[in-house]
This record gives sequence, structure tokens and C-alpha cells, in this order.
Amino acid sequence: MSKILVAYFSASGITERAAKQVADAAGADLFEIKPAVPYTSADLDWTDKKSRSTIEMNDPASRPEITGKVDNFTQYDTIFIGFPIWWYTEPRIIDTFLDGYDISGKTFIPFATSGSSGIGSCEKSLKQHYPDANWKPGKLLNNADIAAWVRSIL
Repeated sequence: MSKILVAYFSASGITERAAKQVADAAGADLFEIKPAVPYTSADLDWTDKKSRSTIEMNDPASRPEITGKVDNFTQYDTIFIGFPIWWYTEPRIIDTFLDGYDISGKTFIPFATSGSSGIGSCEKSLKQHYPDANWKPGKLLNNADIAAWVRSIL
């Protein structure tokens, strides 16, 4: 039986709630992708061109530092990876996470939360930047039946 991980970044708690539901439905281990320096409300102000999130998202090479590592990452065959959508794509901290492991051959299933954006641009970005992974179609989990979605893909 394959081992499943749900790795997620949540800035406000919304993605965290979805990630916990995904993990419960999948019988998966859960790992929070935590920034070494937590984001403040001011950092997350997307209307401020000088806010931390705006600066990070305007720099494709930005890799915010994270704390902690997944114990024995190699044991996982399938990884659900969750995040809020920022600037129509995954937050740079997700790239930091993916850069930190050998992801070749692993199956990734993205999921996201968003006030207004779809997940399509995120999926395209992840496939383009991490072609060695096996990317499955993802899902925007706003108001979704998360358990039914997980059952449909596992």
C-alpha cells in the first residue's frame, strides 16, 4: 500500500482546514510548510507593492525559508500539496518546499484555496517548473466536497 502525505502552506487558516480534511479522507500524514519568519497581516497585503508577499511573488527566484523537514520523505509515493493562490499561482514558499526534496517520479496532486482565482495557472506553473514529478489534476477546494474528491482520485 502506498504512503500518502498532505503537505500544505496556509497563511490564514483556510488552507489548513482543507488540508486536514484531505488528510482525513486520504488516511494520509500531514505536514505544515511553515515559513521561518511567519507572515504578518502587513506582509500579506497584496495591495502594497512593498509588502513581503508582493516582493516575493514579483521575484520568480524568491525562495522564502521554511522551518522543519518531512521525516523520511522517500517513503511517500503520493503527495497532496496545498496552498492559497497568490497572484494566480502557487506562493513561492511552495517552490522552496519542492526544491528541498528529490521529487522525481513522485505523484503530486495540488489543491488550493482562493477568493477569486482558479487553479489552472498553478497547475501549469508546477508542471513547468517541476517536470520530474508526476502531476495529477488538482482542485480548488472552496466549498468542495473534499472527501468525495479524494475518494474519486485515490
